[in-house]
Amino acid sequence: MNGLAARIHDALPQTQCTRCGYPDCAGYAQAVADGQAGINQCPPGGAEGIARLAQLTGREPLPLDPQFGTEGPRAMAVIDEAWCIGCTLCLDACPTDAIVGINKRMHTVIEAHCTGCELCIPVCPVDCISLEVETPGRTGWAAWSQAQAEAALRRYQLHGEHRRLAKRIEEPAPAIAEPQAADTRKRSIIEAALARARAASQRPPAAKP
Repeated sequence: MNGLAARIHDALPQTQCTRCGYPDCAGYAQAVADGQAGINQCPPGGAEGIARLAQLTGREPLPLDPQFGTEGPRAMAVIDEAWCIGCTLCLDACPTDAIVGINKRMHTVIEAHCTGCELCIPVCPVDCISLEVETPGRTGWAAWSQAQAEAALRRYQLHGEHRRLAKRIEEPAPAIAEPQAADTRKRSIIEAALARARAASQRPPAAKP
């Protein structure tokens, strides 16, 4: 991430919601810095977020592009524990590990860690997750602080580390390496020498004159 992308990244709300069309806030920041994305694609940041990016990039402020969503109050995910089947799909989907639970046991949301990204909702096979408005009357950065953004980023980074570790654990053990070429050549030479020795021992002795 270059200098401009890093500054843009710092100005984003870090909800990691992917509504901008990129896999995370860092991806969107890099795309904006590279001129491949508009500064008006982040609904959680809202109008104030667009103004921040306009100042950093020198571009003209624009209204939020409606194809990426609308600015609104921050929501929080709530799990209907009576319907939760403990499938763990929402645990993997949550970018800040705000959902806790184990396989076939009830899950719950840690309110302080939920960014309202909504990524847990489509993966739930029994539709037991809903959203509740957490900041009525406050939208965009008025509903989200810089401290919350920084905490969400730290949790997202930890989430990535956990996933990479889990992937390494699940990977099969590497196959036994093939012998090195030098060892193969050495063995071939030895086998050829033994073959010549066996052939020589099986030849009849030469007749005496």
